Amino acid sequence: MKTNEKNEDRVTVDAFSRLYEEFAPRVFGYLIRRTPTVLDAEELTSTVFLRAFTALANFRGRGSDAFGGWIMTIAHNSLVNWYRDTGRATTPELLKDYVDTLDDVPSPEHLVEHSEQIQNLWRAVSSLSDDRQELITLKYVDGLTNKKIGEKLGKSEGAIKQMHRRTLIALEAILGSY
Repeated sequence: MKTNEKNEDRVTVDAFSRLYEEFAPRVFGYLIRRTPTVLDAEELTSTVFLRAFTALANFRGRGSDAFGGWIMTIAHNSLVNWYRDTGRATTPELLKDYVDTLDDVPSPEHLVEHSEQIQNLWRAVSSLSDDRQELITLKYVDGLTNKKIGEKLGKSEGAIKQMHRRTLIALEAILGSY
């Protein structure tokens, strides 16, 4: 019986590892937009998957879509708890707060230029309609396909492709004015 239990545990760990590989980028993307530092987002991502693993026996859904919803609920609840526990009141405007992590320390001029580019991008995205902002978030932060975005927004995949194309054209025009 002990060998059978070890095999079942190994299968559970292997299955969870595959789910981690699939959903960790989505969870991290969600958290990086809502925390002040990359380290905070990384730590919270670890916390989310630790909580999910320990509560896996309570998960009743079937398939990766159900797991995705469940893990994102855990991510949201973990974020809310983190803000409450750390005494932070609001989520900062994150896009402008991040600078690419490089092996070499960038020059101050590079940092200023990069910060201005991020601020311009943030302003441009913020000037879009809510549905276009959501499209950008789902596509580039959550990493969803056009088909999945269409399912979430109640539109066809073709409509999402067209909306995406028009959104990029609009962003290009807005950024050109900066």
